[in-house]
Amino acid sequence: MTSGITALEREFALLRSWLFEEALPLWTDRGLDRENGGFFEKLNPDGTPTIEPRRARVIGRQIYVFAIAGKLGWAGPADEMMRYALDRLFRCHLGVDGMVISTVTAEGAPLNAGFDLYDHAFVLFGLAAAAARGETTAALAARAARLRDDMKAGWGHPLAGFEESNPRSLPLKANPHMHMLEASLAWMAVSDDPAWGALADEIAELCLARFLDPATGALREYFDGDWRLLDRPEDGVVEPGHQFEWSWLLRRWGHWRGRADALAAAGRLAEIGEGPGVCPVRHLAMNELNPDLSLRDGLCRLWPQTERIKSHVLAMALAPDAEERDACALQAARAASGLRRFFDHPLKGAWWEHLGIDGKPLAEPARTSSLYHIICAINEIADRLAAVKAKA
Repeated sequence: MTSGITALEREFALLRSWLFEEALPLWTDRGLDRENGGFFEKLNPDGTPTIEPRRARVIGRQIYVFAIAGKLGWAGPADEMMRYALDRLFRCHLGVDGMVISTVTAEGAPLNAGFDLYDHAFVLFGLAAAAARGETTAALAARAARLRDDMKAGWGHPLAGFEESNPRSLPLKANPHMHMLEASLAWMAVSDDPAWGALADEIAELCLARFLDPATGALREYFDGDWRLLDRPEDGVVEPGHQFEWSWLLRRWGHWRGRADALAAAGRLAEIGEGPGVCPVRHLAMNELNPDLSLRDGLCRLWPQTERIKSHVLAMALAPDAEERDACALQAARAASGLRRFFDHPLKGAWWEHLGIDGKPLAEPARTSSLYHIICAINEIADRLAAVKAKA
């Protein structure tokens, strides 16, 4: 076995051990709101929960977390927890009109029923994960298709993608479309409904045509009502984490569709993420760059590290030769080692959300929503290592 693959296998074993022995036990215990149902949004470093409204995106992510925990072979109550999250979703976050209620009180009373594309995307994503786990697949597929179609009917953009609201509000955003692409690809894996492939095509094509800065190839975030890039200073952020995440998604879609342009764009996004987006001293992906790819925010948040892993691991699996495969595996192993630095936390199974310029953590609660990022990266390593071994 090559050195890069060996290093990645070692990192995978460490990540899986931490996930199974520390993280999942914590979040099935202290992460649960046993009085009201659902999950707490955050845990303080002493293990106490924060008290704040509950978001649909967290429920969608937790459905995914426990579906994947079962897939990975965790011996704990993965399916029970997945169903617990599904029950909370259907009881509190799906309104009588069928649309997602984005925010509710701890007790489940609606707070914000306005359309939020990000929350809708994660509800669809969670339902796909449960369906893939075999949980009433036909019923969940029908519910997801209805939600998708209602979203397109009510908030579809006349050019492509989705509006932020109806009546319109601006700017339009790339980020929730990224997660709609992720959800569409997840449904394509478990459903023969051609509308999921059509939606994936629509969003991927929108990204290639509008989201990428022609001057640099970087993924940009904010746009006017006709999907034209906004050049105001406050809208000019380039996020290394999103360079990696879109690279992962475009590489998947481009490989599936045989699109060399998407694969080239994915390669450039990974190059930006790994180049100016990674601190040469701390060896971690940083938060933000400027449009010219100079540094804007040098803090290092947890989730970009997970997207860095996913991008390199998929590149490894699709590499044309052994040398490139080994190089990508080594990059992924380095990114995984960086991620584990965030787990040096006083609460066993929790994490720091940010490491500062000095490499020390910022004192803040651990976000429940970050567990999705972590387990998604671990699952990607598992799947892609298995694929590489099968070819060997």
